[in-house]
Amino acid sequence: MSTRNKPSSSTPHNTLKVDTFTCAWCGLTVSAFASDSTRRNHCPSCLHSQHVLDHVEGGPSDCHGRMSPISIAVLRTGDWMVIHRCVRCDELTSNPVCTDDNQLILMRMAVRPLAQPPFPLEAFGTL
Repeated sequence: MSTRNKPSSSTPHNTLKVDTFTCAWCGLTVSAFASDSTRRNHCPSCLHSQHVLDHVEGGPSDCHGRMSPISIAVLRTGDWMVIHRCVRCDELTSNPVCTDDNQLILMRMAVRPLAQPPFPLEAFGTL
């Protein structure tokens, strides 16, 4: 049996602070740290986020709208970024993909431009 003392919630010095947030889209309680200990700002299940930082002016944002994942960008280093758009103010942001993010949703977003090109695929038959 462990003899370590558990923090008491009655005094502010001994409270245990768990760094979590609730997903604005699916309601999942999410750890602010990914499985590889990197800081995350989006839900690993549905990839949605919340607009809490103003990336244009810097500092906190007053918007607090839901950030919807719209695309994947691949940096020159090979790192993947999730592109989010705020559903309230339309601001775009990019955030690193975490190791425990939903791989199916990531792949769906990555192949969407190939699956739905802005031109008819029949054009390739005449080349």
